[in-house]
Amino acid sequence: MKFHPGRTIRVLLLPLAAGLALTALPAQSAQAASTLANGGFESDGSGVAAPTGWSEYGDTGASYTESGGHSGSYRLTHYASSAYKVETYQYLSGLTNGSYTLTAWVRSSGGQNAAYIALKNCGGSEQRTDLPISSSGWIRIVTPVKVTNNQCTISINSDANAGNWINVDDLTFTSGTTSTSIHGADISSLAKSEAKGGVYKTSSGTTGDALSILKSSGMNYARLKVWVNPADGFNDKAHVLAMAKRIKAQGMKLLVDFHYSDSWADPGKQTKPAAWAGHSYSQLKTDVYNHTYDVLNALKAQGTTADMVQVGNEINGGMLWSEGSTDNWSQLAGLLNSGYNAVKAVDSSAAVALHLAKGGDKTGTEAWFDKAVANGVKFDAIGLSYYGYWHGPLSDFQTTLDDAASRYGKPVFVAETAYPFTLAQDDSLENQIDTTGELVSGYPATAAGQTKWMNDVASIVEAVPNGRGLGVFYWEATWTAVAGNGWDPTDATSGNGWENQALFGYDDKALSSMTWFSHR
Repeated sequence: MKFHPGRTIRVLLLPLAAGLALTALPAQSAQAASTLANGGFESDGSGVAAPTGWSEYGDTGASYTESGGHSGSYRLTHYASSAYKVETYQYLSGLTNGSYTLTAWVRSSGGQNAAYIALKNCGGSEQRTDLPISSSGWIRIVTPVKVTNNQCTISINSDANAGNWINVDDLTFTSGTTSTSIHGADISSLAKSEAKGGVYKTSSGTTGDALSILKSSGMNYARLKVWVNPADGFNDKAHVLAMAKRIKAQGMKLLVDFHYSDSWADPGKQTKPAAWAGHSYSQLKTDVYNHTYDVLNALKAQGTTADMVQVGNEINGGMLWSEGSTDNWSQLAGLLNSGYNAVKAVDSSAAVALHLAKGGDKTGTEAWFDKAVANGVKFDAIGLSYYGYWHGPLSDFQTTLDDAASRYGKPVFVAETAYPFTLAQDDSLENQIDTTGELVSGYPATAAGQTKWMNDVASIVEAVPNGRGLGVFYWEATWTAVAGNGWDPTDATSGNGWENQALFGYDDKALSSMTWFSHR
């Protein structure tokens, strides 16, 4: 973000009361209206404090309009060269009681003690959405509220350090609500971890069941990968069946993630299971159908039917190489549809998702799904991996997610994301993310940084138009450093390069970042 000359002037106008704690003024002290006024900050031009329809409280010199809007010519900015606390707010009265959603386009430097939009004095609890950190691209966020007293206050807040800034523009306040239904995590590592002596504790240090601890924090959906004949015997059909019983006993839903391999399938490798090696394309279609049907039907038979199924994992380049490569889309389509048909044969209500690792790549996601559609591939939902340290800025992630939902008319979700709570390692294997240069700017490798990352990703999914944002799966919540539970199923001595991105700390205690599961 470039420094704006207008900010120099505003700094001189900061009141001597800088740093005073904000307290909410009575809502009635603000100008009342029944509809949101001047949500685009276009009424007054640049350099205006307390723009038309809005009031300010606190260090009011840090709140003003300036050029460079998301649309139109102007935006609201909070900024000062010294620490400041300011609230820009608008009081609405005469509202019909019911559900409403505030939508806003925002940018933020990060670094604040707090930067958020709130809906308060609406008759119930205050509803907040933190501003994601984005110094360039605008991000759309939503905040839903239920109005029960015919009034509501829209509040834009900064509790900031010197030089921190936010931009806000194009606010709307309309009837309707938003939420996400998936607050999930991949726990594929859990069974092996426990078998090798892994321990999980509550935040207060009481040893307990990892699933119960996660559930108590708000997790409602578990993701399990399934391999065909893995060398270590884990993540196979039998272990998926056993873990599914525990998942369903917690009242959680289940996503089964078919890799169609004996080990990791991802953008760099889609290796056929050894038992299928040398099979023809026609045989592979039968293999996919039979394996998918077998696992899912066994789950159904024991009363733990899968709620969602991934046919393939991170299939950017296809699956079951080389027959199912994207170099041969007609064959890839046949394999994907074979999996789809097997899922529906077991349970017609189970959602079938296709999963790419292209969370910030709108062009690449479009190119892949355009070909899928052109080749008659059947699917119900789109899952994207989005790791901010690999897949681009949050604004690109939102653009990709929104476009996929709109272009294909399908619900979308984050199949994988994660963030480090430390850069230290807990075993001998170097972690995949272990230097400050690899981090996303503004998100430190702390439990607080991990929490903010997850809440901001969840906010972007919640903001997908037309309610098509399903939610988020964290990867991999329970993969702590336990001897014997490394990344390589063929090597018992392999380490874990991901333990600094688990949701349990190196003392085995639940991290405070589990609070993200309670996101709307």
